[in-house]
Amino acid sequence: MCFEPSVGSEITKTRPAVVVSADGVGALPVKLVVPLTEWKRHFEESPWHVKLEPTSTNGLQKTSAADVLQLKSAALERFTTRMGRLAAAQLEDIVLAIAAVIEAQ
Repeated sequence: MCFEPSVGSEITKTRPAVVVSADGVGALPVKLVVPLTEWKRHFEESPWHVKLEPTSTNGLQKTSAADVLQLKSAALERFTTRMGRLAAAQLEDIVLAIAAVIEAQ
């Protein structure tokens, strides 16, 4: 999924993101999303950056990083394009990184 995060002083470009909230959770029309950015070698030392390689099913054009430290909620009307679907293992890596960041483990 891509979403439009430009509110106030936020970045004003459309960003790819991974939706991590379940469809049936919550009463508000929002989803929890993890923004994606271009992969940088120094992210390898960062527990909150999850490396995502492009595949035919996830829709990524280049190696990317899910930046779980920037987990946020996004209103459904901010979503623009569905890019693809992550493999279960990729999504699990993101969930584990979120757990590490919030010290749930």
